[in-house]
Amino acid sequence: MTQQPYQQPGVSQRPGQMTAVMRAVAMSGPKVLRIGMVQGGRIIEERIIKQRTHVTVGPSEKCMFVIATQNVPPNFRLFELIGNEYQLNFLDGMTGRIALPTGISDLSMLKGQARRTPQGAYQIRITEDSRGKVVIGNTTVLFQFVTPPPIQPKPQLPVSVTSGVSNIDWGTTMIAAFSFLLHFLALGAIYSDWLDPVIDDEVSVAGLVDSLKNLPPPPPVEESTEESPSETSQVAEAPKAAAKAGGGAKGGGPAAGGGAMSQAQAAALSNELDQLEMATLGALSSDGPATAGVLRSGEVPTSALDAAAASGSGVSAGGLGGLKIGGGGGTIKPGQAGGGLGGLASTGRGDGTTGSGAAAKVAGPKGSANVGGAAVSGGTVSNASRVVAGMRAGFRNCYNRGLSENPDAQGSIRLSIRVGPGGEVQGVTASPSGNLPGSVVSCVQARAQAAQFDPPEGGSAVIVVPVSFVKQ
Repeated sequence: MTQQPYQQPGVSQRPGQMTAVMRAVAMSGPKVLRIGMVQGGRIIEERIIKQRTHVTVGPSEKCMFVIATQNVPPNFRLFELIGNEYQLNFLDGMTGRIALPTGISDLSMLKGQARRTPQGAYQIRITEDSRGKVVIGNTTVLFQFVTPPPIQPKPQLPVSVTSGVSNIDWGTTMIAAFSFLLHFLALGAIYSDWLDPVIDDEVSVAGLVDSLKNLPPPPPVEESTEESPSETSQVAEAPKAAAKAGGGAKGGGPAAGGGAMSQAQAAALSNELDQLEMATLGALSSDGPATAGVLRSGEVPTSALDAAAASGSGVSAGGLGGLKIGGGGGTIKPGQAGGGLGGLASTGRGDGTTGSGAAAKVAGPKGSANVGGAAVSGGTVSNASRVVAGMRAGFRNCYNRGLSENPDAQGSIRLSIRVGPGGEVQGVTASPSGNLPGSVVSCVQARAQAAQFDPPEGGSAVIVVPVSFVKQ
């Protein structure tokens, strides 16, 4: 008597409606091929062929499954898709078993039923219910048809992220933006020089001169009021000795070589010295190469001082102060002896109008240096013209020293000044013309080599400066 399986009362053996729908959906599409590769009793690779296509095996890297064996061609189609059905191809050296609708059969038994391909392989049609294994060398290929897995949807961002800019808290965003802006503006104002006062060099120099002139006078030297009879007699005899030594100066004035100055002469001398000081300051206050040389590069041109001394404000024997000092008269010039105050340094006897000082030295020939416009190439140097103009005094001094060697020397020099990234002069090339001595050329090169420019914008620059020397 056959025992029937136990069935719970009230429970039907038919599948539910949802199960039936799922089975119908699962079986609606064609099955796909599932293949596993086994070597040494282990599955080394398993793959589901979602797209119905040829399945190739062999030692070639282009195969779907690479097998290291010499028993098959490099790219052998083990499962070939013809139409919409798979065909199994196998060779004589392959073994295995396959489950077909007619039953389970070995490959050796199916050779009589198989169709031979032009490549010499046996070909058998397999259905979606077929499964089995094919042994190729030391590799076993397992296959079966399974239901394709469901298509996974593409990953998507959350709705809160993809909703756009409508959910942004604009109030907080604007507050944060203005806060960052104010902080950056505050830091920029701290590290910038916008609020620094503008400094005028000319006003600073004038203020320094005024402060020196307004210094209080030194305290008077205390002298002892008690005098001995011998000191009183010496003081009384001093004017007489001075009168004898002076040789009888005319008009009650002191001698050229000694004696004390009267209060009127001292006042006149002080007045004329003040005029000379004001003329000199006026020459230095002009915005020209002389001021640039004095205040910046340290080159002290004497042409501005000479012009100030040669003007009507200079001290002379017939000046506005009426100071009649011996020595031949004439305008005082720096470095020259002669009229005006030159008589104060002379010694000897005279009647107040002549002196016995040393003879005036005759100056040698003088020359002038004319500096042309600076041509800048290879970059931009902001202060090229100003620095080149400041070299003029040094070039003139070089030429004046050269005139002592050759009084007829004159000509021109073309300077090519190479300026480095930091504004330093890396090299100077001079192309002289005329009969200028070699000392003048080397001196001019040294003056140009010592110059300092602003850093070029292009990293480096070449400044070409023409300089002509003419004897006056």
